[in-house]
Amino acid sequence: MHSKKQASGKCYVGIDVGSASVRAALVDEFGTVMAHADQPIQIWEPHPDHYEQSSADIWAACCSVTKKVVSGVNASQIRGVGFDATCSLVVVDKQFRPLAVNSEGQNYRNVIMWMDHRAASQVERINATQHRVLSYVGGVMSVEMQPPKLLWLKENLKESCWEKAGYFFDLPDFLSWKATGVTARSLCTVVCKWTYTSDGGWDDSFWKMIGLEDLVKDKYEKIGNHVLSPGEPVGKGLTPEAAKDLGLPEGIAVAASLIDAHAGGLGVIGADVKGHNLPCENQPITSRVAMICGTSSCHMGVSETPIFVPGVWGPYFSAMVPGLWLNEGGQSATGKLIDHVVRGHVAFPELQSKAAASAQSIYTYLNSHLDLIKKSLPVGFLTVDLHVWPDFHGNRSPLTDLTLKGMVVGLTLSRGLDELALIYLATIQAIALGTRHILEAMEAAGHHINTLFLCGGLSKNPLFVQMHADITGKPVVLSKEVESVLVGAAILGACASGDFASIQEAMAKMGKIGRVVQPHHEHKRFYDKKYEVFLKLVEHQREYRSIMNSC
Repeated sequence: MHSKKQASGKCYVGIDVGSASVRAALVDEFGTVMAHADQPIQIWEPHPDHYEQSSADIWAACCSVTKKVVSGVNASQIRGVGFDATCSLVVVDKQFRPLAVNSEGQNYRNVIMWMDHRAASQVERINATQHRVLSYVGGVMSVEMQPPKLLWLKENLKESCWEKAGYFFDLPDFLSWKATGVTARSLCTVVCKWTYTSDGGWDDSFWKMIGLEDLVKDKYEKIGNHVLSPGEPVGKGLTPEAAKDLGLPEGIAVAASLIDAHAGGLGVIGADVKGHNLPCENQPITSRVAMICGTSSCHMGVSETPIFVPGVWGPYFSAMVPGLWLNEGGQSATGKLIDHVVRGHVAFPELQSKAAASAQSIYTYLNSHLDLIKKSLPVGFLTVDLHVWPDFHGNRSPLTDLTLKGMVVGLTLSRGLDELALIYLATIQAIALGTRHILEAMEAAGHHINTLFLCGGLSKNPLFVQMHADITGKPVVLSKEVESVLVGAAILGACASGDFASIQEAMAKMGKIGRVVQPHHEHKRFYDKKYEVFLKLVEHQREYRSIMNSC
């Protein structure tokens, strides 16, 4: 556990369930993280593109880390709790017991992870309907959303899972249920991942059209017929059982939850930027994009009126910031891709050994190594002959093509640490070029974006941050608190407690700017050319696939 100092005033607990770990933080009313702790959670990969977790394992980790961060704190100071989590699908039976989402019948593995792509044929059929609800997900539903996963369960595990299921939860909503005993859903989850609309609710015709009419018959009890705005208090707060599990006082406020990326957006996008000479100063919040970069990356932009962006999810009303429409771009594999490329390289053992000997992380060592080999060149120019297309796990935005594959152009027979450093750099650049691709799609549709706000694990990597500034040509703002997602979760708890009149008020007070990274505008021509090559790569991939498909 990491602790700064003893809390002296009001404070809130934020609990964040990521892909591979659960984290908790104690956050004061000014947005300072007083203590934080983390614990890994298990992932099962029983088949290619199948990723599963256990809700019991996740809840146990939530309890463990929360007890650590509140240890020694006066219980009367803790005013509220907020949860965020990945948009994974949790299945339980009518008695709320875990239900297997696998053919092996392993009931403890009852969570289909967000990055699970088993429902590829189901989502293809859903998209073929061209139903009107698809206009709110960029025109094409992602395999990472819940309807295709539900359809997969019905078609593949009808007797063992579908017919026995009592409730299907998005993971953030499962956590608020576990804490309060109330099955209310968050507007964030049902709007962003389930096709609920904030004005019309569920659309019966959609569920009937895709073959899930069963959900309509019971008035949507299984997927949620009581919806709350993020930050609203849920039920009567913590139940006695949950309070004991978490080490918190019974009855303290529990907030309607958020998806993890949205919590990160909440933690950074509303910060006061006065005095930092940023183009978004004295501009509405709609000039900003929050980018949450971890295992995957999400690009969150808000608008006062709905903007429909082809290939970008949304517009979703009040899904992150109340009263504003949200568009959400994304990349399905970013941190995971960098790890995959680096750890799979033949020189990785050498890197691991040298990084350990210098007491550095492998990525800090790689960044230093790039500085050694760049000579007189700017470090980014080292990849003039090396180019990566980063969709090793398909393209979420703006091409919405699950079938796209990764590409690397410019490989040689070299196998050393220099070559590993270069492919690492080219991969980071490819991710940043993908961000530029998403931002251009959003701007073409009507967004006016001039500043990026980054948070998440990858925002701790200075090379990743600088490449995003240089390649997009926009300044990057890093929050004062590295754990912005946890601050976002705590903001929810603060609102549920009644200590703030609105999410916006809490965002402004609890979100703090740390460092600003400016783009090197003198490098613009080089990165414009890299971007041209980047777009050519996907053209060539589609061309060679067309040739092969004609066999």
